[in-house]
Amino acid sequence: MAVTLERLQTASCATEQGELSTRAAAEAYIGGVCFKLGPPALIGAELEWLTVQGECSASGPSAAPRPQLSALADALGPYAPRSIAADSPALALPGGSRVTLEPGGQIELSSAPYGTAAQLCDRLREDARLLRELLESRSIRPISLAADADRRPKRLLQLPRYRAMERSFGGIGPFGKLMMCNTAATQVSVDAGGDRAEVTARWTALYAIGPALLAAFACSPALRGAPPGTWASQRMRAWLRLDNARTRPQVLDWADPVAAYGRWALDVPLLCVRRPDDAGEPGNGHHGGWFAPPGATFADWLSGALDDEVGRRPDTGDLDYHLTTLFPPVRASGHLEVRYIDAQPGDAWTVPVHVIDALLSSPAVVAEATSLAAPLADRWVDAARSGLADPDIRAGAVALLRLAAAHAATEQAARAVESAAERCRSGRIPTEDDIVNSVGADPPGADR
Repeated sequence: MAVTLERLQTASCATEQGELSTRAAAEAYIGGVCFKLGPPALIGAELEWLTVQGECSASGPSAAPRPQLSALADALGPYAPRSIAADSPALALPGGSRVTLEPGGQIELSSAPYGTAAQLCDRLREDARLLRELLESRSIRPISLAADADRRPKRLLQLPRYRAMERSFGGIGPFGKLMMCNTAATQVSVDAGGDRAEVTARWTALYAIGPALLAAFACSPALRGAPPGTWASQRMRAWLRLDNARTRPQVLDWADPVAAYGRWALDVPLLCVRRPDDAGEPGNGHHGGWFAPPGATFADWLSGALDDEVGRRPDTGDLDYHLTTLFPPVRASGHLEVRYIDAQPGDAWTVPVHVIDALLSSPAVVAEATSLAAPLADRWVDAARSGLADPDIRAGAVALLRLAAAHAATEQAARAVESAAERCRSGRIPTEDDIVNSVGADPPGADR
């Protein structure tokens, strides 16, 4: 997502060739590219869907086969991502969204940034309808589920990044492949802030409200291949368990997120080392693709500890890529990506968009939301496991949603968020509502 002002100057952090000189330079570079300063003005979102080829079977909505990559490329035409069609122009859809594909065939729309949540939802909804039409022209159906309860995880994309990712996560447990292939999310992106104080306040708020909002929108109780256990959000369970060093920074101790994020990022183990001349097949140079030395961090690579294994020192391009392999609940990517919300049924994804927008609408609301959520700020596992069944988490979710409703930008948004607050008060999850009460959604029976 774009932001309103230029990025921080980072020329002093790297040489003209893009080489990184010291750890301090690398940390300063991260602070500049991950937290772009400017008055908060824009909001964006990413939507993900599971995909199936043909009609759904009677055993479940996601039990049909995954689509072939060739069928997806054919359906998407000029909008196909280059991950499945190397010569595609990869055009944006008319509403500004771009299509990407996740490893298991999940399809994703990444919106353009907009000045209001209402405009974002209108444009993204239009693009989602067009995407559905394109896919259905080749008998491919996007499914609004946050976790696949029916199919075993299967990776369709054979890119070196995902080969290395599967191998790295596979050494930890089953959750890596499940996350890659069998889950889908609703993500909301917002500007970081106008100065470091505002960045700190907004970052702290997004983490503090995270467990309560995770529970409020949790709707993935079943995930095939997950170990036994009752969880409100199997999707978030997978993220929390796949690699603690990469997904669970100790942010409650971060007085200055801009500086702390840089320190944390350098000490996260490398997921992969890019080798453009290597297709990722074992035996094709470098003994097996983009795989990184086990346990080695970016700081190790920068210090020269990996000279024998990698054969070169990292540059800013390598650091930029490493930053894309970090998966915390809120990721700094110039803007702030909220990554803890399950994919929502139908058009109900508009509700968390309006909630995040409202809770960050002014410094006073940010402070109030942070205060309301503070007692729950470290209860990520409880929220993912118990969801609204936990009375304290349920009360926190209701309080935050009512605060959001009071500060929503439009009356429509306020009504939808208030309806979600009432749903949470009664302990119902999003998929239990008979009619999805999302802002601007088509009425029941309308042609989609």
